[in-house]
Amino acid sequence: MRIGIVCPYSWDVPGGVQFHIRDLAEHLIRLGHGVSVLAPADDDTPLPPYVVSAGRAVPVPYNGSVARLNFGFLSAARVRRWLHDGAFDVIHIHEPASPSLGLLACWAAQGPIVATFHTSNPRSRAMIAAYPILQPALEKISARIAVSEYARRTLVEHLGGDAVVIPNGVDVRFFADAEPKSEWQGETIGFMGRIDEPRKGLPVLMRALPKILAARPRTRLLVAGRGDEKEAVATLPEQMRGRVEFLGMVSDEDKARLLRSVDVYVAPNTGGESFGIILVEAMSAGAPVLASDLDAFAQVLDGGAAGQLFANEDADALAQAALRLLDDPDRRAELRERGSRHVRRFDWDTVGADILAVYETVTDGAASVAADERVGLRARLGLARP
Repeated sequence: MRIGIVCPYSWDVPGGVQFHIRDLAEHLIRLGHGVSVLAPADDDTPLPPYVVSAGRAVPVPYNGSVARLNFGFLSAARVRRWLHDGAFDVIHIHEPASPSLGLLACWAAQGPIVATFHTSNPRSRAMIAAYPILQPALEKISARIAVSEYARRTLVEHLGGDAVVIPNGVDVRFFADAEPKSEWQGETIGFMGRIDEPRKGLPVLMRALPKILAARPRTRLLVAGRGDEKEAVATLPEQMRGRVEFLGMVSDEDKARLLRSVDVYVAPNTGGESFGIILVEAMSAGAPVLASDLDAFAQVLDGGAAGQLFANEDADALAQAALRLLDDPDRRAELRERGSRHVRRFDWDTVGADILAVYETVTDGAASVAADERVGLRARLGLARP
């Protein structure tokens, strides 16, 4: 099958949607399918052979964050050329409602279109206001996927229609087989995310850290992600700042090793999350997870059975929960075991098969419609067989 996948966000800025698209493409390629991904990218960005650049993206405030998107006449021309050259059996557009390549592709594409909706934003005035513009494009979509029940709910409430829920996928074995790193072991808490983005929750964790260090002064916080490191620790007492180690951007291999090494992985995100792929990666690596009780996080963690939840934005609750986990190796072992069982449903062998089933459904439907149209044409021309 020839599959074209459209990524709305810049390939050179890491994010959950980009990682999902990358892993989906590579999974499909391993299965023998032909895959091409169209994505925004700066001119000097090294791209894998299956990615085609649609040109440089620009930063745009979107869903409580800043997304790097690509839109305009030049982008539209590149989308049309990619569609023409690809001759795809199915087009898979991610976030078709965002003002980026997905919407352009939705306008230009012919044939079967599958769309995946990642956004969870129950009060999006912009999406409601944009619906009249989006409607003609969205009506061309053959099948809709939502990565969580909360992304599905946003779609239903703002754009109408419905979607099948297929979660983000993870290569569980990649994380489970990673080798722990000795310097990252021993009374360590892990955090990954953009340091400068408040909704990722690092300020909440920083407010909790003094109470954690007062009870367990040997604890270290390992932070992986880009941003202003000095600003991140500015609220900490100076004598505690040395207990925070900034690792910068880490490779996929080091991400897995970090998650395999820490005693507790903390996800203090404050909102705007429709899924929580980092939670799945942490569970895959065997890290006990402590996360804010966002609806999407609670769903990923099986209502708290596969990970510990704390009250969102409550630094005291975070500190108390972290101390309980650090003091209780049996509880951490229990969470590791439960998480390892629960995470199997997110493995690419399962998720990829579900997405392929959607592709096959829409392509079979398109083939059936085309066959009916050919029969009708033959009849109109008097060529129908008796």
